Amino acid sequence: MASFEPAYLIHGDDHGRVAERRGKLAALAEVEGGAGGIEQFDAASSDPATIAAALSAMTFSVGWRFLIVSGCERWRDADVKADLAPAIKAMPDETTIAFFASEDGRQQAPAALHSAVKGIKGKIASETLLKARELPTWAIAQASALSITLDGAGAQALIAQVGERQQRLLRELEKLALEYGPGAKIGVEEVGESAANSSELLVWGLVDAIVARDQRTALLTYLRLRDQNEDAGRLAVAIVRRLRDVTAIAERLNAGVSESQAAAGIPGGSYAAKRRMAEARGADPELLREATEALAALELASRGGSALDADTETLRVIERIAA
Repeated sequence: MASFEPAYLIHGDDHGRVAERRGKLAALAEVEGGAGGIEQFDAASSDPATIAAALSAMTFSVGWRFLIVSGCERWRDADVKADLAPAIKAMPDETTIAFFASEDGRQQAPAALHSAVKGIKGKIASETLLKARELPTWAIAQASALSITLDGAGAQALIAQVGERQQRLLRELEKLALEYGPGAKIGVEEVGESAANSSELLVWGLVDAIVARDQRTALLTYLRLRDQNEDAGRLAVAIVRRLRDVTAIAERLNAGVSESQAAAGIPGGSYAAKRRMAEARGADPELLREATEALAALELASRGGSALDADTETLRVIERIAA
């Protein structure tokens, strides 16, 4: 049997990573204890007193018992201290309780919960999102741990192409390591060829076609994305974000500023800024503004604010702005 701590507290503002660890623990617990050995609770409907009662309850399950509690950032410190901490201290043998807290600025795992887990020599782990400026260095270090070398430009390209979610970046690095093998040197070219999935590449191509006013390509690309079950609302957000970046650069260039000044503040690092710069050169800022404004109808449609269905409204908007 795998070795388990009596208690875990996994917390932080990287909600995806917190959820991923919860899922992995639940899967491992089911292997070790069977489906009957796992009890899952949501703090939204289970207060500390409820969890304390569950810990103390007699069960007829054979083997190790697991209790998994999500949403602990909702709990009050005083309730944990009064109701749950004593039950954790007196927890029966062959039992593991795991707490998961998806934190933000207002909601944090209670201090009393930290103390209770520490008190029985449990494990506490923080899953914290890195700042955007820290991601390239982090990606390079993760690549090194996978026995590949990712250069600075490649790291910037990877973030621009895949996004800033650390789990997604790590999955893409793992794919690059498998594809190119130990000792490989990964740069912009390798990232461009391998890192992004087909949906991400198509989103980029869709925006490129809109900026280039290539109506046929834009419409066909959108239909391919929908065939892959991409959500219309998500596509709307991605298109608007890209168009706003290109519009901002085009307006600055039109005002006579240098290219480095025009690209200042564009998210995704230097690689993304260069791509947006290439799209903005020669583009008409007024037409780009009109396209961005027109996409407000697309976003509205994706939330049910149109008499037409989201796909029909989206196709109409793309047809108009890419004409």
